[in-house]
Amino acid sequence: MAIPIIEKLRIPLSRLFAIALLIVILFSESKWDESIIELVLFAGGCFLVAIASLGRLWCSLYIAGYKTDTLITQGPYSMCRHPLYFLSFLGALGVGLATETLLIPLIILIGFGLYYPYIMRSEEADLLQRHGDVYRSYRDATPLFFPNLSMLQEPQSYTVNTQIFRQHIFDALWFIWLIGIMEIIEGFHKLGIIPTILKVY
Repeated sequence: MAIPIIEKLRIPLSRLFAIALLIVILFSESKWDESIIELVLFAGGCFLVAIASLGRLWCSLYIAGYKTDTLITQGPYSMCRHPLYFLSFLGALGVGLATETLLIPLIILIGFGLYYPYIMRSEEADLLQRHGDVYRSYRDATPLFFPNLSMLQEPQSYTVNTQIFRQHIFDALWFIWLIGIMEIIEGFHKLGIIPTILKVY
């Protein structure tokens, strides 16, 4: 089955957006330096990144080895149809807040809102073609993006492909590593190793 062009471009475009954003972060600093707002933003960012990382690990348990051929409807997938994208959104927003600004998370919010709805529609068309009425029933009963916690359904046991799950662990931890990178960049600014060109809110 042919992969839609938008799905092929998802990872390259996401990486390009991340690199462009990293360049902005690299040469900018928060105007709220040494204030309570800075602390609140960073703490909020860490909280969202923790939820995103744990949630992505949880999703990976269910899709490791099954994503292509099996329709997953349990665990996080019982609460919404795209939990990985929802959690990636939280993680990206958390990393943005960890810059201790509001501008960076706003850029992330706009970028996500402009691009990922197309990705979700493309994936849903593919799933409908693969799974037909089974997916249509799941789609009609399950929220698209924002989870409904009351709909959670979990099996008592579940078989996991451990090799694929191990690979997914590294993907799930990316947001935590990015928080560390934000702190290193901030330290380089304070030491004068990286110049500050912009001061942003």
